[in-house]
Amino acid sequence: QVQLVESGGGRVQPGGSLRLSCVASGRIWSIHTMGWYRQAPGKQRELVAAIRSGGTTNYADSLKGRFTISRGTANNIIYLQMNSLKPEDTAVYYCNADSPATHYWGQGTQVTVSS
Repeated sequence: QVQLVESGGGRVQPGGSLRLSCVASGRIWSIHTMGWYRQAPGKQRELVAAIRSGGTTNYADSLKGRFTISRGTANNIIYLQMNSLKPEDTAVYYCNADSPATHYWGQGTQVTVSS
């Protein structure tokens, strides 16, 4: 099993920035990809960004240039730097980890962009 704990969400004004963190524990050696998804009210969960064990990344096309995913010195931590936030970025952001056998999800952290 893998446990994921997110932190860093909150309320920010349009144009502001936030950095989310996700710490993985447990069978972390089984993970090959970690990433961030988000789900806004009434919408489906969507990929924000992902980073593979080799370091390659991919992003939702609409978020390139504003969001950056990175990994900490310890391979069990990832970050999501979110800049120039817009009201439409308001959502619950979930950390995800993929192993060959299954997908793991964190509890989610709320991000609200509002003036």
